[in-house]
Amino acid sequence: MVANEKGGAGKSTVAALLSTAMLYQGVRVAVMDVDLRQQTLSNFLANRRRWLPAAKVSAPVPLEFKLADDPADLAEADPARVVALFHKALVLATGSADIVVIDTPGGDTPLSRAAHLQADIVVTPMNDSFVDFDMLGKIDPITLKLVRPSLYARVVHDARRTRAGYGRKLDWVVLRNRMALTDGRNRQRVTVNLEQLADQVGFRLGPPLRERIAYREMFPFGLTLADLSANLRPAEISTPRKAAREELNALLVALNLIDQSEP
Repeated sequence: MVANEKGGAGKSTVAALLSTAMLYQGVRVAVMDVDLRQQTLSNFLANRRRWLPAAKVSAPVPLEFKLADDPADLAEADPARVVALFHKALVLATGSADIVVIDTPGGDTPLSRAAHLQADIVVTPMNDSFVDFDMLGKIDPITLKLVRPSLYARVVHDARRTRAGYGRKLDWVVLRNRMALTDGRNRQRVTVNLEQLADQVGFRLGPPLRERIAYREMFPFGLTLADLSANLRPAEISTPRKAAREELNALLVALNLIDQSEP
């Protein structure tokens, strides 16, 4: 599951990247977009299903399992009904795929909490700033040192404790997203506090994703970095550098989705 209660952290981008990358590993992938209003991941897949045949090229497409034909209709529905629909769709997804990737809304909802209870891995993207850090931990404004875990850290803690009661583990990975090449002082401060918070609440720090135009350019085509090759690349898209592919590979290794030796 890709989750963070703060919007704009890059959850849907990471969910799309992970789901398409694993398709090229020969894995059967299903996706669920439980951000009922925004549906960014679902829209990404719709773009993919339209662009590939129009461009007369082929690429694998993950299975998609929706809670309803129009998920936005569920945004104001009874939460218990929505959670029941989620569990029904999840049963179908897990029965059809090796991996299920779930994209979540930027907020604390009963649906999001239900998804946390089902997740073996929670990936939390965050922009490299104290604005995003605030969802994980509270910082003293004078010393800029960690004071205590914050809202979202408690949500994951509660899910982990509940799952432990059933003998199930939850691996939590925090992923620094849109890393700039400069701003070294702010990065160092964020790093120190993240490492301290990781020790307190039990997450791992994944390899960072740099700020890359390629991630933004490919959404209209329903493509990700994992798709691009000599035979599959819209003319409008910049050619990604080798470092971007190495970055993706490092992420898959860190999440234990592929072995270190795999390309």
